[in-house]
Amino acid sequence: MDYTAARIKMVDNQIRTTDVTSHSVLEAFLSVPREAFVPAAMKPLAYIDNDIELAPGRYLMSPSPLAKLVQLAAITKEDLVLEVGCGTGYVSAILSTLAGSVVALESDEALAVKASETLAEHGYDNVAVVTGDLEKGYGAESPYDVIVVDGAVEIIPEALFGQLRDGGRLVVVQGYGNASQARLFVKERGVVSQRAAFNTAVKPLPGFRKAAEFVF
Repeated sequence: MDYTAARIKMVDNQIRTTDVTSHSVLEAFLSVPREAFVPAAMKPLAYIDNDIELAPGRYLMSPSPLAKLVQLAAITKEDLVLEVGCGTGYVSAILSTLAGSVVALESDEALAVKASETLAEHGYDNVAVVTGDLEKGYGAESPYDVIVVDGAVEIIPEALFGQLRDGGRLVVVQGYGNASQARLFVKERGVVSQRAAFNTAVKPLPGFRKAAEFVF
C-alpha cells in the first residue's frame, strides 16, 4: 500500500475540506506516518475517516476532528504542551512538529511503552512520554501553554486548569455522542473562560465523568 499517497488523500479529502486552513497543521498531518502508530492489523485502514481502536476502550481520533482540535489550540514553537491520553503517540508526533516540547501523559503502561518506542524510532525527540492518572494531569512539568485532551470527556478536572500557564489554552471535546462539542478554554489572570468551537462526535477517554449524585 502507498501510505504516502493515502496520507495526501487524507489531508486533501478529510482535513482541508473541514475548515482546517493552518499551513503548519496541514504540514504536520502530511508529515507524520499515521500507519506507524496503529496496530499492525489496522495499518491498511490507518487513513480511513473513522476512529481506530488502539486497545480496549482506547481510540485514535479520526483525522478531521483531530486536525480541527489541533488548529483550535494555535500551537507555536514557543509552547510547552501537555497531551492527556497519548495512546500510541500519533497525536504526540503531530504536536511535536508544532510545539517547542510535548509532555505526553498516558495511564496505560503498555500504550506508553509503545508510544515511546515509536516516537523514538521516527525521531520525535521533543516528546517525553510519562505515565499517570489522566485526570490528575502532570504537575511536575507545569505550567503548560497548551493542554490537549485526546478524546471526549464529561468534565474537565480542576487539576488540568491549575496546570495551565496564564494565557494558556486547553482544547477538548466535551460531552458524548452527537451532542458533544469541541471547546477552547483560555486562562487569563487566573480566570478560565470558554467558548464552543464546533460540533463533533469522537470516542470517549476513560474516566472524566461526573461523580454520581443522589436523587431524592
